[in-house]
Amino acid sequence: MDRTNRTTQPQQLIFEQLEPVQIERRSFEIITQELGGRTFDPLEEPVIKRVIHTTADFDYADTLVFSPGVIGQAHRLLTEGANIVTDTKMAMSGINKAALSKLGAKVYNFISDEDVAEAARRDGTTRSAAAMSKAARLDGKTIFAIGNAPTALLRLYELMEQEQYRPGLIIGVPVGFVNVVQAKELILSADVPSIVARGRKGGSNVAAAIVNALMYQLTRN
Repeated sequence: MDRTNRTTQPQQLIFEQLEPVQIERRSFEIITQELGGRTFDPLEEPVIKRVIHTTADFDYADTLVFSPGVIGQAHRLLTEGANIVTDTKMAMSGINKAALSKLGAKVYNFISDEDVAEAARRDGTTRSAAAMSKAARLDGKTIFAIGNAPTALLRLYELMEQEQYRPGLIIGVPVGFVNVVQAKELILSADVPSIVARGRKGGSNVAAAIVNALMYQLTRN
């Protein structure tokens, strides 16, 4: 077949010209449409939709599990200027700093601290687990946003079981295949306020999205 004279016309794509705020609003409209007639607890719904917005994954409408009264507990902690501890710097960087400032909350990540590395070597554990032990020594109530390391969740569970420490709130959404599902189920079984993504899915972006959704409920009209 002679292709020498064939010409192809590039496909013309039409894009909506929208400002960032308009893009976000339109995205949430699409999410609402695609969820159909599903209804959620009104305090949990913004968190679910924010995670879907971040991941484009509608499975979270079914896999996010909220302990009773956890949104109210989160709001109380945030308005009191709670600590927020992440297991990764990625999650830390994804948390909205303007909202943090409005609430007087602070975010910490100890994964690169030399004393954490030394504790991990000494105890034969992971840096993520050692970072949770350090975080447990912070003054005031703490929200833990865990998006990567199941060993961080396991360490928090161990501290609770030993009655050495009680977190203010655990966001347990690590992603992966090894010990991830089991660690999440342990947190769900514990007597602690929690938001957990059941199954293998999650990630640092999901942890940050949940924290942001909780803060936006307080800082945005």
